[in-house]
Amino acid sequence: MKDLLNRFLFDKYPVRGEVVHLDDAWKAVLDKHDYPELVRNMLGEAMAATALLSATIKFLGSITLQIQGDGPVSMLVVQVTTDKKIRAMATYESSELQPGLKNLFGEARLMITIEMENAAERYQGIVELGDRNIAASLEEYFKSSEQLETRLWLTANGEVAAGFLLQQMPKESMPNASDGWNRFCVLAETLKDDELISLEAEELLHRLYHEDDIRLFTPDRIEFSCSCSSDRIEKTLKNMGYEEVKSILAEQGKVEVDCNFCNHHYEYDAIDVEKIFIDGLAVAPSNTRH
Repeated sequence: MKDLLNRFLFDKYPVRGEVVHLDDAWKAVLDKHDYPELVRNMLGEAMAATALLSATIKFLGSITLQIQGDGPVSMLVVQVTTDKKIRAMATYESSELQPGLKNLFGEARLMITIEMENAAERYQGIVELGDRNIAASLEEYFKSSEQLETRLWLTANGEVAAGFLLQQMPKESMPNASDGWNRFCVLAETLKDDELISLEAEELLHRLYHEDDIRLFTPDRIEFSCSCSSDRIEKTLKNMGYEEVKSILAEQGKVEVDCNFCNHHYEYDAIDVEKIFIDGLAVAPSNTRH
């Protein structure tokens, strides 16, 4: 049951769905940061949602869900790759937070970015965040960007992040397609958060749709992984330019870079910086963890 993304199809209706259950992957995110409860649960919902997105959109590369606003929670980012490696982070300015998307993010947008391997261009869809929940904003994204009726149910706590998705496929060839879609959504509305967290996919689907024929596919396993590395940091410093990096070094005595996803800490002294800007000479900086 742990860290699994399950896909399923209704045999007699043009409707597909997914169930995701994140355990160790979610705890790995929480081990790196001590988030306030409201931020934590919102980030968990976004993480479950992004995992669900990874099975609905064809891509070879990465999908990033990002919420950016002018409220006390200024940014939330989740990224998942084709091979189901996932990472997530949020930045906030105050721990005294009030429930509600507006209270947390202020005026904000939700962005979905698809970056393809070996491709110069990327796709990005943007919707207003609104004030209901992340699920409602993503439903609007699918309706406006993908022209697909989609419903999501998301929940998270300090142990588990979970999600359930229904999506209507092209229905021209199937009679009574709308009736099936409406019925499936009504039944899914009876799903409680504790059921979404505790029930395995087979049990959850039986609980909701025991009268329907469903094909449940082999699940994908999802795991936490951060793509930060010394090589990536070095490239970033090179892009900043020698003079700017040297000015940081002169002011602070060293160059420090923290990964906001995994909290890994990189330090570069004067010798490291000189080596970075000498082509072809590798450097192994002193790495520490917070």
